[in-house]
Amino acid sequence: MSQAVLRADNLTKIYKSADKQLTVLDHVSFSVAQGDSLSIIGPSGSGKTTLLGLCAGLDTPSSGTIALMGFKLNAMSEDDRAYMRNQYVGFVFQNFQLLGTLTALENVMVPLELRGERNVMPKAKELLERVGLADRMDHYPSQLSGGEQQRVAMARAFITDPKILFADEPTGNLDEENAQHITELLFGMNREQHTTLVLVTHNLELAQKTQRIIRMKGGKLVEEIHREPVL
Repeated sequence: MSQAVLRADNLTKIYKSADKQLTVLDHVSFSVAQGDSLSIIGPSGSGKTTLLGLCAGLDTPSSGTIALMGFKLNAMSEDDRAYMRNQYVGFVFQNFQLLGTLTALENVMVPLELRGERNVMPKAKELLERVGLADRMDHYPSQLSGGEQQRVAMARAFITDPKILFADEPTGNLDEENAQHITELLFGMNREQHTTLVLVTHNLELAQKTQRIIRMKGGKLVEEIHREPVL
């Protein structure tokens, strides 16, 4: 059995304001092994994105533990969590989150440059070619369509050879044709690099492409489905 890349134990997240408190996550536990794919589904407000943020070390739980690559994130400082993300994690977001003042090529190079690596341009160019943007490398995000921006974001996510990729509604802002293209790229590149994939989506067709699905409702994990993915 593969080692767990991600393990959540009794994750609880409570937001407090004045004399009120809101429990967004309620004792959620699961794990994901190296190379596996997992979808997190559920209605709006069920805690999906909060759970993803905790798993990626973008936030800390009120109680419970989250371990990434065997390291307990909630025992780390913010700087140490940022270091872990830069070393092991890739992100693809619904709203792309590209830097508007940088070209497509420069956006893809950023994660490796933050590591202090040199001569990163060849790898960035290779990835942009892989996602079909060989002729758009010098364009800025404002000059690219939504589908093209998400392909840049995909190349940026994979340039660090991440152990785990977190994708939050990666096709949510795209039309059907672009969504299908992004889906094919996401799962194709994921298989090539043997990356662990954790995906938040409202799209059941997309969720069914993963090996496991967990369903959230009211901050609780209410169902877990093991399935043969539809590729």
